[in-house]
Amino acid sequence: MAEADITRLLALARDGEPAQMAAVFEALYPELRRLANSRMYGRESTFTPTVLVHELFLRISQGTPLSLADRNHFFAASAKAMRWILVEHARQRAAGKRGGDQVMVSLDDQIPDADAQMTSVLMLDQGLTALEAISPQRRQIVELRYFAGMEFAEIAQLLEISERTVYREWERARAFLQAMLDDDGGDGR
Repeated sequence: MAEADITRLLALARDGEPAQMAAVFEALYPELRRLANSRMYGRESTFTPTVLVHELFLRISQGTPLSLADRNHFFAASAKAMRWILVEHARQRAAGKRGGDQVMVSLDDQIPDADAQMTSVLMLDQGLTALEAISPQRRQIVELRYFAGMEFAEIAQLLEISERTVYREWERARAFLQAMLDDDGGDGR
């Protein structure tokens, strides 16, 4: 489906025709599935890329219609939602491993006995939250690049900044997150 068609469907969904969001998902499903697969590579089999995309559809299509301008804006919102879904899933798994809704008191910040993927998702979320306090733009660039799989040129167009600025901010964000993960013992233990 052409970019103009996606933009038109998003405008219809925003203007009170929520069924059009389903058409957008149907048109972009292969891309969303490929994106989810790249984010889920090597993770546990109970939460598959298909489940992630379907959960994304449920969250975006329910409630008040999102004001999405075009395909890039759609993928930006999808990236943020995928992050929330993956973090929520990791937190639920972490809670389930240690007694469900019981409160665990620990003297360190690590999640004991947690698998590496779950710990890394939670640590990345903590890093992105800390990065938000320093630079909301850097956090957004990381979300768009990592969770939405967007290229630097696409991010630059969406954020209305130069591609060089996107690349520079991406490198700074990566360095910050790596330093934070190294300081926290981000080796997955």
